[in-house]
Amino acid sequence: MPRGATVEPAAPLALPTRSARVAAALAAAGLPGTVRRLADSARTAAEAAAALGCEAGAIANSLVFVSDGEPVLVLTSGRHRVDTAALAARWGRGPLHRATPEQVREATGQAIGGVAPTGHPRPLPTVVDRALTDYPQVWAAAGTPHTVFPTTTEELLRLTRGTLLPVGP
Repeated sequence: MPRGATVEPAAPLALPTRSARVAAALAAAGLPGTVRRLADSARTAAEAAAALGCEAGAIANSLVFVSDGEPVLVLTSGRHRVDTAALAARWGRGPLHRATPEQVREATGQAIGGVAPTGHPRPLPTVVDRALTDYPQVWAAAGTPHTVFPTTTEELLRLTRGTLLPVGP
């Protein structure tokens, strides 16, 4: 971990409401990841990687798109961008369009920069980036730009009932 970076387990009562929902969903799924509060923002993969002392590729970004008239979730490695045309074709869906901040909040109950893979009002169709399998541990947002949890690709697949696909070109 870089000098000066702090990652502390957050006390359950100290968690913001959105992060408490994520912690409850992790516990209900029997996953061991503990929601942690970061001193620094983890709004982007680069910020999260710097705060956690890991590669940007080990950050599981939660991105919301709209496809076929419904919100969908793409959990992508922080090391690259989503190729929306290629992913839509692989996934067998219509075109993927970035959700607006309002659509993201409506679909997840969370704001851009802190969207977690879980803790949403209802499950979303989800793709998990195959590139995340390159890392034994990945980090995902936990409902706010200052909360994260450690997990694995296998746990993300189980938690979201997602489909493992490459999301890049």
